[in-house]
Amino acid sequence: MTSPYNKLKALNINLPPVGVPAAAYVPFVQTGNLIFLSGHIAKKYVSGAASVWTGKLGENMMTADGNAAARAVAIDLLGTLEAACKASGKDLNAVKRIVKIMGLVNSAPDYTEQHLVTNGCSELIAEIFGNQVGSHARSAFGVAQLPLGACVEIEMIVEI
Repeated sequence: MTSPYNKLKALNINLPPVGVPAAAYVPFVQTGNLIFLSGHIAKKYVSGAASVWTGKLGENMMTADGNAAARAVAIDLLGTLEAACKASGKDLNAVKRIVKIMGLVNSAPDYTEQHLVTNGCSELIAEIFGNQVGSHARSAFGVAQLPLGACVEIEMIVEI
């Protein structure tokens, strides 16, 4: 199995540091061998500065844009996952399985492609960890609104 760090390097992906929570929660919780990552909203990075990636799928955003936003969320999730692994003296090589991803997509009432948006996250995670570790259970929901007007929010459960 290829190291997730080798895949990240090959894809020219640098993991961001853990973001500071915007409300009363923590970025991750570990219980036993499971790490629960709090929901991460989509962000755009311009000259190193992050801003919320806002929009509503099916209204002012296309599915491909939402897919790209979900991919960006995956990178943020991986940064938090790395911090969670390090908190227990490990790194991303300790990941045994991506258990579940839940995607929330800020959607117009008649929008039905939430699954295709969330694929942006799922596909990158599987590419980084390989199918045996990276394939996961998943839910994708359309919601009326997300914090700060974000277009996508995703949370993840991981076994180490």
